Parts: sequence; C-alpha cells; structure tokens
Amino acid sequence: MFSGLIAAVGEVRRLSAHGGGAVVEVAGAVPGEPLVAGESVAVGGACLTVREPAAAGFSADLSPETLARTTLGRLRPGSRVNLERSLRLGDRIGGHLVLGHVDGVASVLSVRDQQAFRTLRIELPGALAAEVAGKGSIAVDGVSLTVSALGEGFFEVALIPATLTATTLSALRGGERVNLETDVLAKYVRRAIGRPGGSLAALWESFNRAEG
Repeated sequence: MFSGLIAAVGEVRRLSAHGGGAVVEVAGAVPGEPLVAGESVAVGGACLTVREPAAAGFSADLSPETLARTTLGRLRPGSRVNLERSLRLGDRIGGHLVLGHVDGVASVLSVRDQQAFRTLRIELPGALAAEVAGKGSIAVDGVSLTVSALGEGFFEVALIPATLTATTLSALRGGERVNLETDVLAKYVRRAIGRPGGSLAALWESFNRAEG
C-alpha cells in the first residue's frame, strides 16, 4: 500500500522481454534503507516487486497483466517514472490510500498553465466514472491528487509547484497516456450499493450498526 506521495523520480535503463512478460531496469534511489528483493515499489503508479536491487536502482518483473493494463509496456530507455516504496504501519499518510493497482489508462486531453500552477484535463473512462467525485482523490501515474473539476468524460486536477517539481507530471502533454487508480473507498461503496438490495441508505445503516 502507498500514499501517492512520490519519493523520487527514476529513469528507465532497459525494458526487455522475458517469459511472456518483461523486465524493467530502473535507475533511481528511493529514500530510506536499501531496497531488498521482494519489496514492493510503485513505478508510475503500478505496484511492482523488486526482482534484483542495485547500487542505485532495481529491476522488476512486468507480468502480461501489467503490460496489458498499464502504460509500463510503453516505457523506453530514458523514460522518467515516479517511484514510491510501500508504506509501513505507523507511517504518515499525506496523500490518500493507494494500492498500486491501476484501474485504467487514459489520455491527457489538455494542459493549462496558470502562472506557477498547471491544470490537467484527463479523459475519464466510463467504467471508472462512478468511482470519481469532485474534490475526491485519484492517483495519476501514482501521484495522489484532488479532482478539481468533473465533466462528461473528463476530470481535471490542479498541480501545485511542489508536484510539478517532484514528479513526472510536469512533462505531460496533450495526447499522452497516464495510469489511473480511483479511491479504494469509492470501489467498496460502489460494490456495496451495486449488490441486490444495496443502497446508500442500507450502507449507512450497516455502518451505524457496526459503530454501535
């Protein structure tokens, strides 16, 4: 589990086919103790398992599922990627709970600069629309962001200077593809009210019973 606060920006050194999937080699050190084999790291918003740590980076396997559902198969040597190591119990969560399970890939529709700030308008796939709310949370390429505007087939996020400096989002242009992960709480609510007999009222009643 992650928070969507990017720890470092890495650079892809190599992407090679392997066993029906691929292996990605990333240069870039995340803060804290050295990475170990088997540790989870979010790369561009996708949770990967460290295959082999290196002095200043690591390699990780990309399964066929990861290649099919994320933008990672499009990486090339020199591509920059957002990195975040998994949370520990007791860590401060400054963003929101991010699982590193990419729900969909979408296109950047437009980029609008406002002096030191920037607004991205991003395509909102219909399958994810029910899990995105105005002023709610969403992860874009692993970055925890707040939805600043919502419309038919799109949402917008406002990027502050710190986000532009510390992540890859400053390099995005119209037409580029990004990984999206909706808020995990929205997923559970959607599932609960989508079940037979499910409704917001029933969900609220169940919550009150649990609290009591």
